[in-house]
Parts: sequence; C-alpha cells; structure tokens
Amino acid sequence: MGAGTQANQGTIIRRETVAAKGRWSARLEPGQTLTLIDTRGQQAIDFLCYSAELPLDRINLPNTVKLNKSLYITKGSKIYSDLARVMMTVLDDTCGYHDTLAGCCSCEIDKVRYGVIKTESCRTNFIAELAKWALAPSEIVSNINFFMRVPFTAEGDVTIAEGISKAGDYVVLRAEMPVLVVISNCPQQHNPAAGFEPTPVEVIVADAPEVGG
Repeated sequence: MGAGTQANQGTIIRRETVAAKGRWSARLEPGQTLTLIDTRGQQAIDFLCYSAELPLDRINLPNTVKLNKSLYITKGSKIYSDLARVMMTVLDDTCGYHDTLAGCCSCEIDKVRYGVIKTESCRTNFIAELAKWALAPSEIVSNINFFMRVPFTAEGDVTIAEGISKAGDYVVLRAEMPVLVVISNCPQQHNPAAGFEPTPVEVIVADAPEVGG
C-alpha cells in the first residue's frame, strides 16, 4: 500500500491486518513508529497506551488536551501520560481529525443508548487485549478515537458524526518512551463510528530510522 510506504520512517518490523471488530497490541521502543491505516475509510480505531516500564503511568486525555491546547489530535500533537510525560508524537496524519471526547463503546452503554444486547465492543476488546499484558479492566481509561469525528457546538453539545476519513488515510505515531499500545478496531454498528459496517484496518510498526549515511 502506498500510504504505508510513504508513512513509515524506518525498516518495517511488523505489518498486520486487524480484522473488522478485532483487537491488537504491541510494545514499542523509543523512536519506533506505529502507522494506523484506515483501509476503507470511516473506521474508528480506539487507542490506549501505557508506559511499558510503569504501566500505571498511562495515557491521560485531560493532560493531552490541555498541553496540546486542542480537543483534537492531529499532526504535531503529543500524547501525554498521567505524569505529564510525552508518550508518543503524531508525526503525520492524512485525516486531520481524531476524537478525544467520546471514549470507547461498551455492551453496557449500548444497552442504554440503543436498547440492544451485545457481546462485542471496544471495551470487551480492551479487556481481552490488556489481559495479555497482565493488565486488568480497571486500567482502561479514556481513549483516543482515531478516524472518528465528534464535533461540538459552542453550547457544548456533542454528537458522533459521520467520519471524514477516506480509504488509505493514515496516522503515524512515534514512541517517545517504551510504550504498550492497545487498539480496538471499533465493532460499533449502531452509530457512524465505523460507518455502520466495521471494516479491517492495517497496523505497521517500524524501527527508528538510522541517523546519518
């Protein structure tokens, strides 16, 4: 894929397709990059990250919003931890609009919102993937929703709106410390977060580029 070739900063060490409604995680070392590719467009990717050396120091969206002075994540944004340390930096972004407000879907909230009984959600994905790293459900905090659009009005009203990402759009993040990244390829079918029909995404991990010739 052209986007993947353009987006990566160094030698690819891991490249995988995450199935529709699926989940994925990896440890990244400082300087390594993670590219998230929305292969078909309008597919939210729910994203969490943790310090790989001190997991209790994890992504903190209030810190991230305050220190970036923006409710949205895009090129140049930094992701901050509970201890206000820079965890990751957004190096590139072809979409330009990533949500920090709506959090993850869950079976429980969808029963309240839509009156449906479900067994799959971003929360259940997070629980299952965190268990691989001996992390409990209590470690789930507010997450970034890459490729998801949640506009808000001057009065503070918010809504999950139709996404603007196109097939092949991508975002590239660089690890600034050893991090554990956990994603859920959003299985939501009752609002536009995944275009009402969840689709696969691609993830690429690349080594830090060599300095000099």
